[in-house]
Amino acid sequence: MDSDTTGMRRSGLAWRYLGWVALPLLIGLGLARFAGPAVTAQVARAESSLGADWAAHLHAPLGLFLLQLLVLLMVAKGAGWVFRRLGQPGVIGEMAAGLMMGPLVLGAVLPQVHGVLFPAASLGSLGLLSQLGVLMFLLVAGAELDLGGLRGRRRFAFVVSHAGIAVPFVLGVGLAIWLYGAHAPPGVGFTGFALFVGISLSITAFPVLLRILADRGMTGTPLGQTAIACAALGDATAWCLLALIVAAAQSQGWVPATINLVCVVAFVALMLGVVRPWFSRLVIAPGQEGRWLLIMLLMALGCALVTEMLGIHALFGAFAAGVAVSGNATLRHTVAERVEPFAVTLLLPLFFAMTGLRMRADALQASDLVLCLIVIVVATLGKLIGTWSAARSAGMGSHEAWKLGALMNTRGLMELIVLNLGYELGFLGDRLFAVLVIMALVTTAMTGPLLNAMERWKRQ
Repeated sequence: MDSDTTGMRRSGLAWRYLGWVALPLLIGLGLARFAGPAVTAQVARAESSLGADWAAHLHAPLGLFLLQLLVLLMVAKGAGWVFRRLGQPGVIGEMAAGLMMGPLVLGAVLPQVHGVLFPAASLGSLGLLSQLGVLMFLLVAGAELDLGGLRGRRRFAFVVSHAGIAVPFVLGVGLAIWLYGAHAPPGVGFTGFALFVGISLSITAFPVLLRILADRGMTGTPLGQTAIACAALGDATAWCLLALIVAAAQSQGWVPATINLVCVVAFVALMLGVVRPWFSRLVIAPGQEGRWLLIMLLMALGCALVTEMLGIHALFGAFAAGVAVSGNATLRHTVAERVEPFAVTLLLPLFFAMTGLRMRADALQASDLVLCLIVIVVATLGKLIGTWSAARSAGMGSHEAWKLGALMNTRGLMELIVLNLGYELGFLGDRLFAVLVIMALVTTAMTGPLLNAMERWKRQ
């Protein structure tokens, strides 16, 4: 009896559906199709056009952008998986994949495919979205800099991290004397060129270093904690130094340079001395994290706008906003949990791709291979010697000091951000930009093998 009742109800529902849904739709379609000759002609023309030129929709801005995004994400994540299988952090594979999608590799091997996928007119939207990804990533990187966690290691980290910046910086400036004549862009003075080359050799990638330590199980070890403290303080110092260099190099004359420097120092003092302590004392009620996340995003965009108006770059403002909220554990966790996956998964591969697309097909010449080797050696020796000597003078054992130097030699994404900044501001030419990008990849990829070699040397 129950089954019969259920069947009748289903049958009645089907008839009601046909009467109230299917029949009106059929009548509407019939009217649209046969209402008049003008309508029929328009439909026919639309059908013939759609059938003949469906592939032309890929050339529309939205269609092409979706295709670019799909290809870049698939290649980046595939390369990241391959590099993780090889014992390297996945981000190195994504960086390499971004470079391979540019004119230097894809454009040279399959120029027609590269021309269809990445026409010059379409790069504007990719570039803006990649900049947004870097802004969000630097917000996360600043929030991960828990400066309060340096207690007990501040003096050691202060000396070692600054030595790891100063020694490669001096070597980079010395290298710039040799490079200036052949690699400085026209109209760029030696001071700005030398300062940018020096700071390019001084960067340590704090976020990538965290991932390397986690992959090797070293995060909780004394060496891992020391490396995190040194990288955190060194990262903050290098970005402040870079902001001062950009402010000074962008200014015309001593008076504007002094005003820019004073404004930058005042902004940093405000964020560290006023905003950060206020966030550190803030108590976030459960369930209010979403509201504060919106406030943090608005603050990051506002700070980015302020630093852009000050004559430095919007990236510094986003990083400063992250440092300002780093003292609050709840906000730091919220940023890492909700912003980082979106920025790292979706937006950063676009930044890697834009780095590769900036490199011209003729950027590297045969003679530049020797230059690549020289730059890699100078950058690596600067980090190793600077970190090792300072760590030894502070009482660390020789073997641990060498391993700390190898960890500080990790440059990764932060280096690419600095290089793109120097390229956008006109301080780096095409050839030197390509050489320094390769240096960033190689020095990051050599961290694991260097640590393994040092372990074997200790056992022997």
